Amino acid sequence: MPTLIKDGRIEVDDWHFVEDAEVSPQTRIIVPARYANEHTASLFAQGREIGIWIDGDGEIHDVAAIAGRAALIAIRFPSFNDGRGLSLAVLLRTRLNYRGELRAIGDVHADMFHYLHRCGFDSFLLPDGRDPHTALATLSALSDFYQGSVVEPEPAFRRVARG
Repeated sequence: MPTLIKDGRIEVDDWHFVEDAEVSPQTRIIVPARYANEHTASLFAQGREIGIWIDGDGEIHDVAAIAGRAALIAIRFPSFNDGRGLSLAVLLRTRLNYRGELRAIGDVHADMFHYLHRCGFDSFLLPDGRDPHTALATLSALSDFYQGSVVEPEPAFRRVARG
């Protein structure tokens, strides 16, 4: 069973991935972006919390029309060496001003966690067999960064007062 890390803690995941919301009895569901775009009117009128997922190679316009209505957006990383989902997360947080939960799913490794967090991800769904305690340790391994990010837009040289 995958392990959810959210806001720096191991949490119980009460979201359910479904392909078709009509046949799902759960109240918190995550549907593909394609499905959400095709069924927007009925999907968001059902009184449930709706999340959407998009592949890391997707485009921002694939979710732009529905992002503001989604409680959660999950970005699926197809492989460890594919960082396109990081760029998509930054665009969601900056261009679309998305403030809901942003979750990394798929081939997510602890090595990526500090990058994922700096790009705006709140939660990470670790695949089976990955140690969640190692993953949590990587989130606090570095305390400051030179570059600006979604989390801290100002670069270090602007944050540090010079004497």
